[in-house]
Amino acid sequence: MKNFLFLIILLFTFTIQAQYTDVINSNRPGQSVSAYAVGRNVIQVEFGLGYEQQEHTVLLTDASIWNTEIALRYGLLFEKLEITYEGTFQKEDINYQTSQTDASFTDFTRNRLGLKYLIYDPFKNEERNKPNLLSWRANHKFKWRNLLPAVSLYAGATFVLGENPYYSGDPIASPRVMLATQSKISPRVVFISNIAYDRIGTEFPEMSYIVSLTHAFRNPKWSIFLEQQGIKSDRYADALYRTGVAHLLSKNLQADVSFGGSFKDTPTRMFGTIGMSYRLDKHVDDVKPIDEQKGGQNGQIGKQSMSKKARKAKKGSGAEDVDLGPTKKQLKKLKKTEKAKSKNDEIDF
Repeated sequence: MKNFLFLIILLFTFTIQAQYTDVINSNRPGQSVSAYAVGRNVIQVEFGLGYEQQEHTVLLTDASIWNTEIALRYGLLFEKLEITYEGTFQKEDINYQTSQTDASFTDFTRNRLGLKYLIYDPFKNEERNKPNLLSWRANHKFKWRNLLPAVSLYAGATFVLGENPYYSGDPIASPRVMLATQSKISPRVVFISNIAYDRIGTEFPEMSYIVSLTHAFRNPKWSIFLEQQGIKSDRYADALYRTGVAHLLSKNLQADVSFGGSFKDTPTRMFGTIGMSYRLDKHVDDVKPIDEQKGGQNGQIGKQSMSKKARKAKKGSGAEDVDLGPTKKQLKKLKKTEKAKSKNDEIDF
């Protein structure tokens, strides 16, 4: 099994960039988390409705589950920092085949809050990553340096409120940490990996990983993804597989559908979800007006810089050697003169 999972990861590896993007950057569909934040002052809601069917061959049970997923993301203080809430609330109806009895459970299977911070961005150097304006092939061919991922760290807590039947005996809050990476394999292909350690300090701590590959079609409003998730805990262990598509309805709204399952029979799982992601964009670029810029800031030359250059030129070679061009008054007077001259020419003709 371990060799198989390693092969899956390797295939994904060889088969989304600044913090803020002009269009919504959602973690849906799937369960993987991007290394990038949504951007400062951006509020994002990601919602999903799912149905799952389970069959356990040892316990001889059948279960049908309806669940609601929600994620709230906010770009806090600066571009690299994001605060996120993730919750999954579900209703599970179980049928026990041996006793012909039914049971029902309703509670959170996921309820956590945390901060994510980008510690390394390979696309920060714009000069190194600027497009080649003379070659389409140079911009789209595979480059080994694209495997170098953006890296972020996550720290937060998982909460258990009341008598939760899924996590009996767990404390109200337990720490959770995660490492998230993201590689832009090509302009259309993104690879994401997450390694998480959850419920730290409880009787049943949980290790998990997710690898996800997303491919955008020629029509960039459509994309498809493949995802594999591994979970290891004394309470529950599994290997889950997902696939699905996402469609960009507008720059701030995305719809998605996905389905997946597992191959083990303790239990066998089959599930599907539909979802939406919406962004309330209050992002403001940290760019000063030209009048307030110091020399060279934001790639522009401000008035202060122009004045300094003029003074240096005057001091070095004399004012008569410096051609700063006509003033506004001179330009206005020149235009009036040319206009009057053209009228006289028409009369003479």
